[in-house]
Amino acid sequence: MRYDPHKTPDAKAWLALDEGERIELIAEYHRQTGVELPNAQLHAAIHTVVENQLAEGLEVAQEALARLRAEGLDRHDAIHAIGSVAAEHMWMLLREKPKAPDPNALYAQALRSLTARSWMEGGG
Repeated sequence: MRYDPHKTPDAKAWLALDEGERIELIAEYHRQTGVELPNAQLHAAIHTVVENQLAEGLEVAQEALARLRAEGLDRHDAIHAIGSVAAEHMWMLLREKPKAPDPNALYAQALRSLTARSWMEGGG
């Protein structure tokens, strides 16, 4: 299997892969494109988190992807935008005890408010 962030991977085939294989496929794509990344493994891991959520049918992630695409982002940039929210959410969970009974509700709320404009203004 080859990974291309501009194309939706087959969900069943994607989820059949080991997590390490998914990360490596994404890392390999970025190596081949010659993009310089400060932390290629972390970048690939966040990409993997988002692709996993999409393949697993996480509705809020799928809605965010569709909305971001409709707002003009290509699929790869939309994955980055969603990944930025996921990374921020994970960082918050690592730094402090969640204040909400369901910390994933905060993630869903952040994804619902994510726009192409807000991501690009934030440095996306």
